[in-house]
Amino acid sequence: MISPQSYKWFFETTTAVEGHMHAVVRTLVETQTKFQHVEIMVTADYGKALVLDGRIQSSQADEFIYHEALVHPGLLATEGPPRSALVIGGGEGATLREILRYPSIERAVMVDIDGEVVDLCKQHLPEMHQGAFEDRRTELRHEDARAYLEKTAERFDFITVDLVEPLEAGPACLLFTREFYSLVRDRLTPGGTMTMQAGMTKVGELGFYTAIHRTLREVFPVVAGYQTYVSCFGTPWGFILASKKIDPCRQLAPAVDALVAERLKGTLGYWDGTTHQHAFALPKHVRKALGEQTRIVTDAHPLILT
Repeated sequence: MISPQSYKWFFETTTAVEGHMHAVVRTLVETQTKFQHVEIMVTADYGKALVLDGRIQSSQADEFIYHEALVHPGLLATEGPPRSALVIGGGEGATLREILRYPSIERAVMVDIDGEVVDLCKQHLPEMHQGAFEDRRTELRHEDARAYLEKTAERFDFITVDLVEPLEAGPACLLFTREFYSLVRDRLTPGGTMTMQAGMTKVGELGFYTAIHRTLREVFPVVAGYQTYVSCFGTPWGFILASKKIDPCRQLAPAVDALVAERLKGTLGYWDGTTHQHAFALPKHVRKALGEQTRIVTDAHPLILT
């Protein structure tokens, strides 16, 4: 047995007073791009992991949980089989990979401002993207996502926002506001949906999740929060689905399973009807926090994690 002292350890701070440790076998990449600090490392338990600005984004062993939870609830709640999709962020290509499981998808656009990160993921994380960048349906763009939404006239059946939370004042803050979500809504087809990762749902750290949920309620007729546990994060993780029509909380397990069989090619490792119902059945303390939140995030008053 290898002793803990034999490893280099990566310590991720999840809050100002709490963190999570991973034993590192080796570091494949460590560099600073124009936008962020990037590490791709091999961990002892989870295999390869992408780390941006000191925070783990995904790991080889359990990224399927995160990415299936991010993508499939939205694509299973579109009115009719989805034909077009937009990924905002999503550097590893795994979000794109999950979208391309749907044969009905004819066009999948991924807008990630940091082309250096995407190139590093293409090279070092083939296990995650699995060739999604080379799919003929994929269009990859490296530009500001908000500017792209402002100028495009295209409408999408599904939009997913796979971005790191805003840690400092800057352009990223304007991708978590009522004005931005209004842009997203306007770029959806009449039966379209959006999903997003929305941070931790652990006790004492619900402020970001509940504020984003409250803000989306100002924009969309249907807003449904859900969560799952992502082991490499060491904390339960929150997601939000916003829809123009279909409420995922009303989709029962057999109906979800039927949609998975009808719309997807291949099988999923995490998401099915039972998982769907469990994820959207938020615990009482989370529901209470959602009900008590009054903050609406705007361009003039953005939300920054501290």
